[in-house]
Amino acid sequence: MRRLYHFVVLALFFCGCQATAQDKPNIVFLFADDAGYADFGFQGSTEMKTPHLDKLASEGMTFTQGYVSGSTCGPSRAGIITGKYQQRFGYEENNVPGFMSEVSAALGDEMGLPVDEITMADRMKELGYRTAIFGKWHLGGADRFHPTKRGFDEFYGFRGGARSYFAYDKPPKEHQNKMERGFGHFEPIDTYLTDKLGEEASAFIERNKDQPFFAFVSFNAVHSPMEATEEDLSKFPTLSGNRKTLAAMNLALDRACGRILDKLKELGLDDNTLVVFTNDNGGPSDRNASVNRPLSGTKSNQLEGGIRVPFLIKYPGKIKAKSTFDSPIITLDLLPTFFAAGGGDASTLGEIDGVNLMPFLNGKNSDRPHQTLFWKKETRAAVRDGDWKLIRFVDRPAELYDISKDISEHNDLASTYPDKVKELYKKIYNWEMTLERPRWLLKRKYEKYDNDRMDAYR
Repeated sequence: MRRLYHFVVLALFFCGCQATAQDKPNIVFLFADDAGYADFGFQGSTEMKTPHLDKLASEGMTFTQGYVSGSTCGPSRAGIITGKYQQRFGYEENNVPGFMSEVSAALGDEMGLPVDEITMADRMKELGYRTAIFGKWHLGGADRFHPTKRGFDEFYGFRGGARSYFAYDKPPKEHQNKMERGFGHFEPIDTYLTDKLGEEASAFIERNKDQPFFAFVSFNAVHSPMEATEEDLSKFPTLSGNRKTLAAMNLALDRACGRILDKLKELGLDDNTLVVFTNDNGGPSDRNASVNRPLSGTKSNQLEGGIRVPFLIKYPGKIKAKSTFDSPIITLDLLPTFFAAGGGDASTLGEIDGVNLMPFLNGKNSDRPHQTLFWKKETRAAVRDGDWKLIRFVDRPAELYDISKDISEHNDLASTYPDKVKELYKKIYNWEMTLERPRWLLKRKYEKYDNDRMDAYR
C-alpha cells in the first residue's frame, strides 16, 4: 500500500509539472520580407492567393496601423529582435556592402547586431523556451553574431540578406548566402527555399511539442531575386512579368505558413500557441512589383508605404477572433509581448522602447500603446505624434500630415500649421539627442535615389 501511495504521489507530481510547462503558450513568429501592404487577401487583394493567412486573420486580430521601426531589412530586424529603436545602438543603415560607403563596406561581416544587446531569443530562453530561427538572419555575418550565439538553440537558414530560392550550381559569390544548419554546417537546399523553411519549422515544432517553444520563421520571400516554381507560376495565367512572379512567390509563402499552422493543429497545439504574422518593411514596388495602396511610398523611405505593414495576431482565449485594432503599434512591441505571454514581467526588461500589447488587445487598457513613434535614416527622419506625422527631408521643406484623415499623405499641411511643424521638429531633435552615432554609412549617391523614389510613389 505504501508503494502504491508513493507511486500516486510521484505521478501527480510529474503530471503537475507537465501541466505547468504547458501553461506557457508556444510562440510562432511568421515574418515576411519586402511584401506589399495590399498584397494579401486579408488586406483586400483580389490578385494574390493567400488562403492560409486569410484564415489566420479570421481567427485572430488584424492591426490597421502596424508599423516597423525601419524601412529596410537589417535595421528593421535589429529593432524587432531587441525591442529597441535600432538607432539607439547605431544600427541605422542597411548592412549591405554594395550600398555602403567604402569605409563601411570594408567591414563586411563585421556589420552586425552589437553583442551586448539582449535579443528576443535570449529573453525567451530565460523563461524556459526552446528557441529556433529559420531563414534570413541579416544581423551580421561574423561568427560572433551567429544566431546560435544570440539566444537561438537552433538555426536553419543563411546569414545574409538575400539569396536564390533554388540550389546554387556552384558556391555563391557571397558566402553569407550559403544555407547553414546549426553553426558552420553548410548544406545545399533540396527544394524551393520557401517550402523548405516551412518544412524545417514544422519539424522543429514536432520535435518540441512537449515543451514551450519559440519559432521565428524569417522568410526571405518575397524579397528579390524574383524566382518561383513553374507550378506556382501556372496558377496566375492573367498576370505577367514581375507581378506574376510575385504572386507565385506569395503563394509559396502562404503555403509554407499554412504548413506550419496545420502542424500546430495536427499536434493539438494551436489553442495554446500565440501566432504573429507581419513583414519587415514596405514593399519595394519598383523592384518586385508589390502594391502598397492606399499608402504612398515604398521600401527605404518614411512615407506610410515604407513603414506600415500587414500585421496579424492569433492567440486563442486571449484575443478575439475576427477583431481589429486601430491604434498605432510597432514591431518593437513584439519582444515584451512575447515575454509577458510566456510568464515574464515586461517591466523588468529595462530600457526598451516596445510595450507589452496584451492589456491593450484584451481591453484592460483603452489608451493608445504609443503616443509618439520615430523613424530615422541619416538626416531623414519622421515622427508620428497622435495622428500628426512630420517627415523631415534632406533637401526640401518638411511635410506634415494628419494620418487619421489622409492615409495616403496627399495633403501636406505644413504651411497651414507652422507651429505644429516646429513642435514636431523639436520632438525629433530631442529624440536624436538620445541616439548613438551610426555604425556605418550609406553611399551618398543613394540619398538622391531614395528621395526621387519618394516622389515617384505618391
